[in-house]
Amino acid sequence: MHRVTIAEVAARAGVSTATVSRALSGRGPVSAEVDRRVRRVAGELGYQVNPIARALRNSRTDTVGMVVPSIGNPFFTSLVRSVEHVLERGGKDLFLCDAQSDPVIEAKRLASLVARNVDGIIVSPTHGMDSAAAVADTAAHLPLVQLDRFVDGTSTDWVGVDDLAAMRLVLDHLYAGGARSASFVGSRETNSSSEQRLSGFRRRAGELGIAVDQAAVLLGEFSIEWGEEAVARLVAAGPLPEAIVCADDLIALGVTRACRAHGVEVPGQVQVTGFDNIDFSRLSEPALTTVDQPRDRIAAEAVRLLAAASQADSGSPGPAAHIALAPSLVIRDSTRAS
Repeated sequence: MHRVTIAEVAARAGVSTATVSRALSGRGPVSAEVDRRVRRVAGELGYQVNPIARALRNSRTDTVGMVVPSIGNPFFTSLVRSVEHVLERGGKDLFLCDAQSDPVIEAKRLASLVARNVDGIIVSPTHGMDSAAAVADTAAHLPLVQLDRFVDGTSTDWVGVDDLAAMRLVLDHLYAGGARSASFVGSRETNSSSEQRLSGFRRRAGELGIAVDQAAVLLGEFSIEWGEEAVARLVAAGPLPEAIVCADDLIALGVTRACRAHGVEVPGQVQVTGFDNIDFSRLSEPALTTVDQPRDRIAAEAVRLLAAASQADSGSPGPAAHIALAPSLVIRDSTRAS
């Protein structure tokens, strides 16, 4: 099968091969009329850019790697989708890796992406400490941006939601709805999201005078099953707090389901909140009040920061950016109106 060459496109369009290259790559000055003509001829002839040859010429592959803790978590699924859409608009492809919530697997995935010569990597670290070495080593080889979660001790950029501000929104809403005691159900995983959400919960509850019994802070995992188990423990310990604040929507879905099973009325007896505003949160019974993360803005900022890091002088990098975007509270039926 004959492979159409750039010279054939140039001859048919009546321009030089250099002009064809500039028009099809979008790099360099080409008039609108010539650009249209070249693209029309390329389409008619069935010309396709050779990505390997282009990568060798440009010293880049137009690919970005992304590593997330768990692709099974709907929040990360939607975050990946947002990142991929932003990259697609810039003509880049995404290589996605699932760390399976394991820092050892995460390190292997990062090394694999470096070996593939991706132009940069976006990572949401699995563990606050155990992920640090692999993230730092990867950042020494390629531009790297952390999103949602982060590890300290690296000079890499980070973008995510302001977890402390999110907990202020949640606790203020619950307090206005009459809650004077609360439980926190989260994950014992050591990562920035888990730690900051619990810290923000404790701080704002203390400021508002909301009672938090030490036994009512339950840490397990980000899963529906853990939410169900946490409620069983709270019911057994009794009396129930007036609000249950969950570190993510999966936990909150398990909490509301278990409340129904135990005959606990939500929000009449106990108000429940989630975090992430995954699609399932509005379909639960009752529909879940939750923190909405601006996923599209997080994705756009992560890609922007990665592009800026790629263009920066590697010999004198600037200070790392730490961008915490404002969350919003989506109020539904699992909490009482203030």
